[in-house]
Amino acid sequence: MQTEEDLPEISKPEVQTFVRFFNSLSQPTERTIRFFERNANDTQYYTCHGQDAVHIAHEVFKSTSVIKIWTASASEELQTTTVSKNAAENFIREALLHQQLHIEIWAQRKNTSTWELSRKASPGNLQDVEDLLFVDTGMVISPVILAVKISITKDHKVVGVAFADVSVKEIGVSEFLDTDLYSNFESFIIQLGVSECIIPVQDGEKDGEIQRIKNILQRCNISTTEKRKADFNSKDIVQSLDRLINTDLSVATLPEIDMKNAMDSCACLINYLSLLNDKENFKRFSLKHHDLSQYMRLGGSALNALNLMPGVHEGVKQTTHLYGLLNKCNTAQGSRLLAQWLKQPLLSLEDIGYRHDIVQVFYENTELRHILRDEILKLIPDMNRLAKRFQKRSANLEDVYRAYQVVTCLPLFLTCLTNYLPMDQDKADLIQKTYIDVISRHYEEMFTIKQLVETTLDLDAIQNHEFVLKAQINPELTAINDKIVANKDMIDSIHNSVARELQADTDKVLKLEKHSLYGYCLRILKSNAGKIRNKKSYIEYSTQKSCTYFTTPELKRLNNDISDLNNEYQRCQSLLVADVIDTVAGFCDTFKLLGSVIAHMDVLVSFAYVAIMAPIAYVRPTMSPMGQGNVILRGARHPCLENQSDVSFIPNDVKMIRDESEFLIITGPNMGGKSTYIRQIGVIALMAQIGCFVPCTEATMCIFDSILSRVGAGDCQLKGVSTFMAEMLETSTILKSATRNSLIIIDELGRGTGTADGFGLAWALSEYIATEVRAFCLFATHFHELTTLAEEVPWIKNLNVAVDVTEVMGKASEITLLYTVREGVCDESFGIHVAELANFPSDTVKLSKEKLKELEESEANSDKNLYGSYSVQDVEDGKRLEDEYRTELYKIVNRNGATDSEIIEEVSALNKKFKPVFEQNAYLRDFHK
Repeated sequence: MQTEEDLPEISKPEVQTFVRFFNSLSQPTERTIRFFERNANDTQYYTCHGQDAVHIAHEVFKSTSVIKIWTASASEELQTTTVSKNAAENFIREALLHQQLHIEIWAQRKNTSTWELSRKASPGNLQDVEDLLFVDTGMVISPVILAVKISITKDHKVVGVAFADVSVKEIGVSEFLDTDLYSNFESFIIQLGVSECIIPVQDGEKDGEIQRIKNILQRCNISTTEKRKADFNSKDIVQSLDRLINTDLSVATLPEIDMKNAMDSCACLINYLSLLNDKENFKRFSLKHHDLSQYMRLGGSALNALNLMPGVHEGVKQTTHLYGLLNKCNTAQGSRLLAQWLKQPLLSLEDIGYRHDIVQVFYENTELRHILRDEILKLIPDMNRLAKRFQKRSANLEDVYRAYQVVTCLPLFLTCLTNYLPMDQDKADLIQKTYIDVISRHYEEMFTIKQLVETTLDLDAIQNHEFVLKAQINPELTAINDKIVANKDMIDSIHNSVARELQADTDKVLKLEKHSLYGYCLRILKSNAGKIRNKKSYIEYSTQKSCTYFTTPELKRLNNDISDLNNEYQRCQSLLVADVIDTVAGFCDTFKLLGSVIAHMDVLVSFAYVAIMAPIAYVRPTMSPMGQGNVILRGARHPCLENQSDVSFIPNDVKMIRDESEFLIITGPNMGGKSTYIRQIGVIALMAQIGCFVPCTEATMCIFDSILSRVGAGDCQLKGVSTFMAEMLETSTILKSATRNSLIIIDELGRGTGTADGFGLAWALSEYIATEVRAFCLFATHFHELTTLAEEVPWIKNLNVAVDVTEVMGKASEITLLYTVREGVCDESFGIHVAELANFPSDTVKLSKEKLKELEESEANSDKNLYGSYSVQDVEDGKRLEDEYRTELYKIVNRNGATDSEIIEEVSALNKKFKPVFEQNAYLRDFHK
């Protein structure tokens, strides 16, 4: 790789001219990096300037020593960093995919010194740089860009969105009502896998609404771009969509046009992507309406808690996240579809069963699964990218041949699927309808490509990686080809002549090769190379480890002649090649449709492969309609953890039954497995609803409309969000979004504040969910007093993670974590013992034990028992005050129109209000000590 010092120097006059030009440019947004493309001595490289130069110096070179100062005059200076092509492209790729930066690439007009913007890209709009940066990198997740507009009418917030995936030529719109916390909007952007969101510039009274949207986008790590309100204007949207959408009807007749906010967003999106500036986009797009209620709702917290997608520094193939575990796809379109399915779990029992049926066919038929996965699917290229190259007229004969390869694979699919149809007639009909009939129809449509390629392309030359047309289709090509053949015959003759002269075997010692650098030349074994040394009749090129490359004057002349003839052949065939490419380009829509069918098959084959190859095979879950059924899992496991090489996973049963065990409170020591237990149930529920088998020995599931979570105690100081604020935001979302058909996962609520406040919030939330929402809920906690809720609500059950305790003098002295979940309450957290397992310094552990002993002795000497030594009046007054506290807390967290900060302030004020009366009541004072 070239270093900065290896790159060419730029002349002083050119530097002076450029400095003045750069200083005249308007400043981009702070998130935009500008690269200036340069070429010198056949070397392509880039320069960055100003603050961009400093940023590149830190990010790429990790040093400011590479920064140079360009000057135009004594008062005009410019910081400059020069970076090689490879290093620049690696940085641009990282900046767009992970750092939420925008990129501009500037280039000089041909034969002038004028600079112009040649490419621009943002996290959601990679179309200008896709071919440049992502051809060989296996980028499997298509970027989706979204625009949003909000209107407020009375008590309603109407959210209108428009989104686009340019790689598949699709525009989508949706409009829906939302809550003060915009939980529906958050679910929407998770379902679509949005990379970038366009929002109106904040102003006046609506600042709060836009700021809330920005906060959600920040939490979900989505880049934001602000545009003027005037850009959100749907005045000409019908004409714009009529030019873009591939339909015979006028767009004005479609029901989506009545979505005012969505159409305003769509107008902004079309303008931002400059879709109308490229005629290749006309009549290429489809318009879809995305219904939020079609899929399970997932928030950003659930996405992180269940570890669905890879993090910034995780590889897409790692099994530490669910995407990496399930992604055994062999096609790029299959990997993209899997990423989409993970964020869009199904709600329809029929649709879930349809996927399960197909997975079962592949699961049970080893031969079918093996042939499809290991022999056929791996031959299929990225159909969407291939179609895009033809649409943009950037395709070549190699792309034509790749399309031909796809067509020749289709009979293999049909033969394999037909030969291994399942015995069950219903499943056989399913495979027939889903794959065989559809692929047969596409094969008939694309058979023209097969005939065209076999008639026009020289398939023999392709074996030598030469993509040319057959000479026989044109007299001029025939004449040129005859000369090439004659020259090749003469080259063969020279090969034999030199072999006789050197007395060398043409099969083993002296070979004729077409070298990538030297062209046609001779290769002789190194042990025989002495025969050509110091002879004028031979020209030596180079000596390698085992051989020497050389030529003769006549062979060199013939090689040059063939090179010239090949160039002439290419020029002559160029018009004919354009006709071939145009013919194949007519099948772009078929490419996309076929690609979606193959992606569907690839994902379900991957599901079957993962299920059968797991350490313990997965099983098909028995599903019940939404609102019915229970969750009963035997031998449930966390799919990602059990795949780690150093983990021996211990399965556990799960039993959540309506009116019996809807709400499970799990207690036990740190590191005992509480978090894993509750998360694995969420992961299993999601896997079942995307159509995958699940890591259990037996599974009965109901369908959940959402998975809501409050897991972990993290803050984000850069975003001004404390640990407690993060807890309250996620908890508020749960309270306002949960339904009876939701699955709620809560881990250690209340750790971000004082013990009394934390316990009060945990109790209030638990009681509200258990008695008002009645959703299935798993609550892991260290507030052992919370387990007394089971005495008041019959469908709350207590579980604990088992611990083997060795006692000395009636006290726990050593614990062994068993990672088994059982019924009952664990009234200790064993924190000091866990600290010992974590190799805390012995002095620290000793001091901790002494302090614990002091507290226990102090409690033992107390005249009062926590529950038994109070007057009846104290207990009654204390419970009445608790009820009053919880009632007011419910009103605060469920009040419509309150902002997040207002809720936090009101909760703090409530605590201050009740603290004095709590302290005056002996029962409450000791209970909340």
